[in-house]
Amino acid sequence: MQMMPVTDSMFLLMESREHPMHVGGLQLFKKPEGAGEDYVHTIYRNLIDSAEVRPLFKKRPAAPVNSLGQWMWSTDNRLDLDYHVRRSALPNPGRIRELLELTSRWHGSLLDRHRPLWETHFVEGLSDGRFAIYTKVHHAILDGISALRHMTNTLSEDPTARDCPAPWELRAARPRSAAFNPLSFARSAGRALGEFAAFPPTALRAANQAFREQRLTLPLQAPKTMLNVPIGGARRFAAQSWPLESFRKIKKSAGTTLNDVVLAMCAGALRDYLIEQRALPDAPLTAMVPATLRTPDAAEDGGNSIGAILCNLATNEPDPARRLETIKNSMADGKKLFEGLSPVQVMLLSAMNVAPLGLSPVPGMVNYTRPPFNLVISNVPGPRTTTYWNGAELDGVYPASLLMDGQALNITLTTRADSVDFGIVGCRQSIPHLQRMLLHLDTALTELEFATR
Repeated sequence: MQMMPVTDSMFLLMESREHPMHVGGLQLFKKPEGAGEDYVHTIYRNLIDSAEVRPLFKKRPAAPVNSLGQWMWSTDNRLDLDYHVRRSALPNPGRIRELLELTSRWHGSLLDRHRPLWETHFVEGLSDGRFAIYTKVHHAILDGISALRHMTNTLSEDPTARDCPAPWELRAARPRSAAFNPLSFARSAGRALGEFAAFPPTALRAANQAFREQRLTLPLQAPKTMLNVPIGGARRFAAQSWPLESFRKIKKSAGTTLNDVVLAMCAGALRDYLIEQRALPDAPLTAMVPATLRTPDAAEDGGNSIGAILCNLATNEPDPARRLETIKNSMADGKKLFEGLSPVQVMLLSAMNVAPLGLSPVPGMVNYTRPPFNLVISNVPGPRTTTYWNGAELDGVYPASLLMDGQALNITLTTRADSVDFGIVGCRQSIPHLQRMLLHLDTALTELEFATR
């Protein structure tokens, strides 16, 4: 057995029927030219029959129904791959709508804790000839950024390659030190203790900066909205892509980052959606923007390593250009706070931003207190070139993140090749007409293009 880091076990301890703690993703693929009717079935059977599963994807809680067992990982050496990797077909007429409805149902169901905490679904029957793969994995095993990197690492830039593995397949391990080195361990422990000891002054400096400049977005400043209510377990999932070039033009014209443009687009869509629902607050919404602290190689190890920046979305500002400028300044202030800090210190400081969420299960907390922030908006980098998986061209990567009590909406997107792919998850009972967010996102992007010319 293996001890879990606290950052992993907390996702198991917080999980309930109303709060599934897995992240997911929907990928769309174009079949290669000349592919037969059995193309997807052949790939599926080859993976099931020949794949050796990596240790990361054999992990499960040591005692699934015992909270003490959720602090330890055990290894399932008799993993039933047919259970974890499944093949499905859409009902007629096989539109994207039917695919999203199916994904919504899968994303709202809990993973079986008696088994390793992941599932992959191959989906056929799309009327345009494409096929899809939906995967979900518990946040205790992988955060969303690591999960996407696992998927990306299986892709090839060669359209003729037919030996691309699945994310769960065992591949050659990276070289590691074969023996335990006490001196190296002592040095690492010393550095960690030093970082923890230096944290109180760091937190004090952050507080001084916040009060002195009065610009930094802080937790519990967010207004109460229809997004910040108790949630149920059912989910809705919406997804759409936009050209990356549109974001780059706005970025260049406005002198911002691409992520600032994304946040401004989301802010405009949220403003229009809440106006439509007659629920726009006078105060601006606050978004929590995750930032990875993990190197690309470290993603292979799994676990969680994420910082958190709070951003003023300026949803009270009707002018798109001014809204973008406010977001640009807010993100710059948040990043400035982390300058010169180690990843451990960034995580500790970030924990102060998200800590109030830990109280959300307490009866009455969500209903009678202000939220630490209104929603999470996350931008996850994807492959930068056109890529293929066993000859099939990747045609969309739509992340599906988790929700928590008081956080009924999540927007996560992936930038890849020449497009930006949005995945939106909402609580089915709390967020009506979730698909309307896609229309509002499109409108917000168009408004930004005109406002920044």
